Amino acid sequence: QLVESGGGLVQPGGSLRLSCAASGFTLDYFAIGWFRQAPGKEREGVSCISSSDITTYYSDSVKGRFTISRDNAKNTVTLQMNSLKPEDTAVYYCAVRPSSYVSGSNYDYDYWGQGTQVTVSS
Repeated sequence: QLVESGGGLVQPGGSLRLSCAASGFTLDYFAIGWFRQAPGKEREGVSCISSSDITTYYSDSVKGRFTISRDNAKNTVTLQMNSLKPEDTAVYYCAVRPSSYVSGSNYDYDYWGQGTQVTVSS
């Protein structure tokens, strides 16, 4: 099971920290991605991290503002989101890729959490 947490309502310019926790299996050998989907829009890749914690990917829209990290001892992956904008409003999902390598495409991921809502509004 994958469970996302940390979403909520934040003002523009604020920060949130999303966590993705796995139970029943280990994340150690898999790349983990964060995706988001806003109403009426397709799901888009936000960030992902390789199993080795060496390689990361960020979409252009979040580069420099979001930071992904993983703690294999805690079996979690975290997305630190700073300088949030209204256009970051979406449901955020974490997902497991059956590979060690990063990918920004949701088609490369086959196990998904239920999502957590992030709303950026004044």
